Amino acid sequence: MGFVKEFKEFAMKGNVMDMAVGVIIGGAFGKIVTSLVNDVLMPLISKCTGGISFTDLFINLGDGDFKTLKAAQDAGAAVFAYGSFIQNIIDFLIIALCIFLMIKGMNKLTKKKEEEPAPEPAGPTQEELLAEIRDLLKNK
Repeated sequence: MGFVKEFKEFAMKGNVMDMAVGVIIGGAFGKIVTSLVNDVLMPLISKCTGGISFTDLFINLGDGDFKTLKAAQDAGAAVFAYGSFIQNIIDFLIIALCIFLMIKGMNKLTKKKEEEPAPEPAGPTQEELLAEIRDLLKNK
């Protein structure tokens, strides 16, 4: 009984629930960013680089002459698929940028207004103090 109660308390804590919501939203957000990269940005980058598709860049380490990475993989050839690595780096950088911008925006929205500085205590101004010093010096 104690284990079940303890697990229930753990599972229902705010941090665990927040984390679960974050994982679910993160998964959906990842799909959006992956689509942005694959369907929008990579075609533009490919157009700028003369039609090169990063995912098709590879070095054949075995025998045979293959036009595409898929053909080499289907034939069971050993390949060094560096284009997929480049694609994953670009995906990571874009996802990291999107998350940074999202967190920055959320922080800006939730940023509490800075407390106004406390009013300075009432007292003589600098000019009044200087005038008082001047008067004291005159009287000597």
